[in-house]
Amino acid sequence: MLNALVTLAAEEGAESGNPLLPAYYDIVWSAVCFVIIVLVVVFYALPRVTKVLDKRSAAIEGNIAKADEAQRQAEAALEEYTAQLAEARKEAGEIREAAREDGKKIVAEARDTATTEAARVTAAAHTQIEAERQSALVSLRSEVGTLAIDLAGNVIGEALTDDQKAQSVVDRFLADLEKSELQKSAGASQGPVA
Repeated sequence: MLNALVTLAAEEGAESGNPLLPAYYDIVWSAVCFVIIVLVVVFYALPRVTKVLDKRSAAIEGNIAKADEAQRQAEAALEEYTAQLAEARKEAGEIREAAREDGKKIVAEARDTATTEAARVTAAAHTQIEAERQSALVSLRSEVGTLAIDLAGNVIGEALTDDQKAQSVVDRFLADLEKSELQKSAGASQGPVA
């Protein structure tokens, strides 16, 4: 049966001519379909694809321009930040230096104030010591005078009641005592003589 079909097909092909070429009506209809498809692609699909590609290209170029602008702004901001940081460091250094100078001034003023206060306290102490010494000297003179008069009265065997005479004896005694103290201190300050 297969042989019969092959033989029948060979006979039909021999009648029509070349078996590789299609019939003319198939070529015409295929050409019409091809032209319609080409026209649809050229006038309908291609403009839409071109339009979409142009939009994408414009969006990409816009994004690139935005990115370039953002990068320029970032670089400007970085430069400004660097300048502000340098200015802040400079100001901090000036503030530190001013604080050091102020600290030195405060310390010097405190030292001067302390020195002045110490001198004042020392002078007041010297004044107070001198006043107390004078007071003690006066008190000591009167007590020594009374004791000396009593002692002299006991030695002599009679009471010394004349105040002026007693006072002159006490003053002479104290003057002699002071003179001997001055000689001792003068001898001690000169040191031994070789």
